Amino acid sequence: MTYFLPSLMLLALVAGIFTGYPVAFLLAGLSVLFMLLGDIALPSFALITSRIFGAVLENWILAAIPLFIFMGIMLDKSKVANKLLTELEALFGGKPGGMGLAVVIIGIVMAASTGIIGASVVLMGTLALPMMLKQGYDKTVAIGTVLGSGTLGILIPPSIMLVVFGDVMQIPIGDLFAGALIPGLMLGGFYALYIMYVAITNPKKVPAGPKPSAGSRGKLLLRLCMNLVIPGVLISSVLVSIVVGVATPTEGAAIGAFGAMALAFFSRELSWKVLVASLKETCLTTGMILVLAIGATAFSLIFKRIGGQSMIEDAAGMLGHSPYMVILAIMLLMFVLGFFLEWIEISFLVLPLFAPIVAGLDFGDAFANQNEVMIWFALLVAINLQTSFLTPPFGYALFYLKGIAIPGITTIDIYRGVAPIVLLQLLGVVLVALFPAIALWLPGKF
Repeated sequence: MTYFLPSLMLLALVAGIFTGYPVAFLLAGLSVLFMLLGDIALPSFALITSRIFGAVLENWILAAIPLFIFMGIMLDKSKVANKLLTELEALFGGKPGGMGLAVVIIGIVMAASTGIIGASVVLMGTLALPMMLKQGYDKTVAIGTVLGSGTLGILIPPSIMLVVFGDVMQIPIGDLFAGALIPGLMLGGFYALYIMYVAITNPKKVPAGPKPSAGSRGKLLLRLCMNLVIPGVLISSVLVSIVVGVATPTEGAAIGAFGAMALAFFSRELSWKVLVASLKETCLTTGMILVLAIGATAFSLIFKRIGGQSMIEDAAGMLGHSPYMVILAIMLLMFVLGFFLEWIEISFLVLPLFAPIVAGLDFGDAFANQNEVMIWFALLVAINLQTSFLTPPFGYALFYLKGIAIPGITTIDIYRGVAPIVLLQLLGVVLVALFPAIALWLPGKF
């Protein structure tokens, strides 16, 4: 009965999630309820208030979140993706799978520029999905390509999720950005290989589009380079300034936000209406993240006070002395939680409980120092949590696509299309777990 209350608290959380009640308020309410059940002195609740203000609301690192969100929205408004998709479609014309490859490339560009899953999936679903289906693409292949490419934004820097991870786990955000770059591009490469495999084995599923004339191909390449240069310079300047330590994450995000607004202005897409709508969306998204952070802070503090941390440590100890078994168990738990929770809830709720356990594991000579262990673990979680957008019943990317999909696209079509993408993402987790250098090579160069 030692762990009756923390177990009951977790069960109450799971039950509350299935009711559809907002998770942030559920976390806060359960913290108050179990503070009373655990006979914790009421003045102890003042500790929660101080942690909320000290660790969340007064945290300058978290100030980068609204700036990165605003940067992404402004780049979306500048219609960079629209221009690139049109030109890439023409460039890859005449080859099976050409449009699918164009969508993957656009997904990588959008991931580095917006980092907002909802915006990327809706944009790709609105622009690319109808074009792919009109060209005769198999529905499941087209859906999987759009969803896989659209969810890269949560991993490829500058990623809002990595900013949150850096704050929660006390890891330099520049190291996380550098470490996530190769795994993110690796996943993009997997999606491209998937398209090429289908093109080779069953080209009827990814038919070729109209072939461009010989004279127009050079002009297409020129326009493509011009449309890639400006956003490329903006994104790389933000990333490099943060990774090499020239600017803090907040300063880099501010530069990116200003540059994105300037790009929208010179693209003649910036207006008072667009600016107000972008600010409103930024405030709503930031508010959602902060409210969840507040609720999770209260929940984790009370959970630890009633013995939750000891319960988790004992459960980890039951897995034996192998640190890799502990990592495997955590990854399986994260994957299952992704069926029911968003990455935000998992980041603020679960990571603070498991990060100290991972920090105390002995990996022998596999890592140079503890910082490498934590970067590796954080990126394993980040790759894993991409699946939370794509796994039913609460995969938000599935909802986004279903909401804007043209008639004839069923929920079963979406589930079939996303299955190979989830498998490729899990393959990414396995490869980074087996070969930590994929995530640690680049941070080691700075």
